[in-house]
Amino acid sequence: MAYFKQLGNKVEKLLALFKREERWLILISADPDALASASALKRIMLHKTGDVRICAINAVSRPDNLAMIRYTNIKLLEYAPELLKQFDRFAIVDSQASHSPLFKDINFSIVIDHHPLSECSSVSEFSDIRPDYGATSTMMMEYLHNLGIKPSKNLATAMLFGIKTDTASFQRKFCDADIRAYHYLTKFSDQVTFNAISKSEMHYRWLAYFAKACQRLKKVGTGHFVFIDRVDNPDVLVGIADFFMRVYEISWVSVAGVYQDNLIIIFRSCAGRRNLGAFAHKKFGDVGSAGGHKTMARAEIPVSAIPGFKIERFILNRLLPKSVKQKNESKIVEEADKK
Repeated sequence: MAYFKQLGNKVEKLLALFKREERWLILISADPDALASASALKRIMLHKTGDVRICAINAVSRPDNLAMIRYTNIKLLEYAPELLKQFDRFAIVDSQASHSPLFKDINFSIVIDHHPLSECSSVSEFSDIRPDYGATSTMMMEYLHNLGIKPSKNLATAMLFGIKTDTASFQRKFCDADIRAYHYLTKFSDQVTFNAISKSEMHYRWLAYFAKACQRLKKVGTGHFVFIDRVDNPDVLVGIADFFMRVYEISWVSVAGVYQDNLIIIFRSCAGRRNLGAFAHKKFGDVGSAGGHKTMARAEIPVSAIPGFKIERFILNRLLPKSVKQKNESKIVEEADKK
């Protein structure tokens, strides 16, 4: 059996789209898997098109993403509506047109993604959607292999990190192809660079938020909760939640903070003891967007939608089980009222 899936006419159909006189723009919502997948598609398109660039519709601020761009030398354009006029054709990887309003009016010729097919997605000339895969980088590795292209050291390192991130180091959904791609890419990647990217988890200025989180952490029901107040970047809440999941006594945690005009709550758990996606939707879905996976979820609520009492009390009233009458939990709500 072949090590990688044989894509047959898919490869031929993809290559048939490329013309030397046309300029292509690959649009992404930047995260490690999207950055790596776009870089792989760009490698395939080199010498087959007039020009090809990668553009992120979102501002890149996470330390690991910034480190990945820096260390693997990914050239990234900033999105602006007038930028689209400079290109003839468009591709999108690790996402679909319906995933952002900024994608909505773009006529994508290529869509390659591992997320479930969106009912709102428009038909493109070339579409490859495989929700059974853990990462789009794995799909792109199959295209490279089918075309006889060995990834460069930088590209292999980026794709390796893309698979690691989207599968949560194979703790989330993945398939055999993800394992094969990860194993194959290790032969071509730079492990020193890979480790440097993996360890770039926070900015120096975030340390003050971590100190505050450790001081304010509360036991709530079977889990833990902390409210950080205002933050300059919502990614710090993710970092704090992931940090607390390394503590043996913590089975699940919710970390909340206010960013701009929204209350953001990050949920994390271990061993899938609680379906956090369903939990977040049940507790906060009526006032904002809330949902996610079994072990990780997120809620975003406009501050204007929160009743007159304080934000921390609002969260605690929803997190605490109605049936629980323990004094220490009543005291937690009372303390939040006094702040």
